[in-house]
Amino acid sequence: MFSYDDYREIIRLIKASGRAADYEEALHRDSFIIMRHDVEYSVDRAYALSKVEESEDFHSTYFFQWTNNSYNILSRKNRDIVTDMHERGHNIGLHFALNGMTDMNLIREQIRKEMEMLSTMFGFEVKWFSIHRPSPAVLKENIKFPGIINAYQDNFFTFNPNVTADTPVEVKYLSDANHIWRYGYPDEATLAGHRKVQILIHPFGWTKEGYDNCENYRTLIDEKYTEMINSIDSECKDFAALRPNFEATPSELRSRIRPEQ
Repeated sequence: MFSYDDYREIIRLIKASGRAADYEEALHRDSFIIMRHDVEYSVDRAYALSKVEESEDFHSTYFFQWTNNSYNILSRKNRDIVTDMHERGHNIGLHFALNGMTDMNLIREQIRKEMEMLSTMFGFEVKWFSIHRPSPAVLKENIKFPGIINAYQDNFFTFNPNVTADTPVEVKYLSDANHIWRYGYPDEATLAGHRKVQILIHPFGWTKEGYDNCENYRTLIDEKYTEMINSIDSECKDFAALRPNFEATPSELRSRIRPEQ
């Protein structure tokens, strides 16, 4: 359910519906299907998923965090990736982390500030944002700015704190959060059964193999480990001689551990 082939099938269903739209297009339509990506943990996996989309002649919106412990969106490598995604037709937005903020005025101010900083650093306008793990209070606020699109504003998202998969809503929201489709799966019947749909995909959960949740995290950690090794090697000349001591990934090391006799 989380392989690239599974994702290609979702894309094909969206395209076949004739309702594929980005946020700006959806503002002027009575029926739409929006595909969105909140990027957690891995810019590389987001890039890989964007290539899957491109192979299907499909583009969507990717939201990246400014404050994230797992990746630096402004590293040279990641800026090159994001710039390439933008140049290939994907929309790039801010995935805003509340970081404990509850004051709505401060939240609004910080969102605008981070969007301006990303626009300056990337060299192109960033005018879309989504909120990372939004609280009910923030969702209820229905934040809107002139010329800026909030993925959770009421045009694209129906706020209901008690929503279930069967709750009637103006906009059907489907999300793969925590490797679980809590509000329904984007199959043909679900997409056809709702005039307005927003789909949230987290790229770190999708791979060519389509791992289960545990194996997906295991491979993700291995990838981040390898990324750290490569980063140290590129910065520290003396590391090359030491690198053989660190070549095994965490999964490989675990596989070598024998149970006690």
